[in-house]
Amino acid sequence: MSDVQTAETQAAASPESVRSWLASGAQRFADGATVTRDLAAQVAATAGGQHPLAAIVSCIDSRVPPEIVLDAGIGDVFAARTAGNVVDDDVLGSLEFAAAVAGVKVIAVLGHTACGAVKGACDGVELGHLTGLLAKITPSVVEVTGEAVPGSGDAAVVDAVVVANVRAQMVAITDRSEVLAGLVDDGSLAVVGGVYDLAIGAVTWL
Repeated sequence: MSDVQTAETQAAASPESVRSWLASGAQRFADGATVTRDLAAQVAATAGGQHPLAAIVSCIDSRVPPEIVLDAGIGDVFAARTAGNVVDDDVLGSLEFAAAVAGVKVIAVLGHTACGAVKGACDGVELGHLTGLLAKITPSVVEVTGEAVPGSGDAAVVDAVVVANVRAQMVAITDRSEVLAGLVDDGSLAVVGGVYDLAIGAVTWL
């Protein structure tokens, strides 16, 4: 893949090649072997337009900046961030733009271990607008534990809910968007998921 994405590199990319590109970037970050980039040059090169390869839906957690942990440069990816990497209507609209208009080949849902939003859902936290957001994670809590409010004391349970929630948000992307489902059906878009480990800085792809 090019250092700066162009219309040509985007057109030549396939969902499978972009999956591999994301995985390679995550591995470089985990290995401490990230690419040295001239960010000022990338700013100049992308000022006239963008041709990103992927859209990332990730958590707002300050320890999981997607461009950094996936070793991506300016113009490489769209990044949509919500607590618990929850896909709501506004995120879906953003992803529809990213895929149907801007031409990304992959949408990746990236959760992370020890997610505070998942813990909040496990604990039944209620706080303003956060209450409604956490309710979108509750089905994954029930799927894993059989309870709506099991508590967040068991780290293994929390991380199992993290995985279930990533999978649920992946399903929501195509279940709730005819636009994105159509692109997946015709093979021009793939939806993938992964979980970033806060302790070791590595992504496990699902």
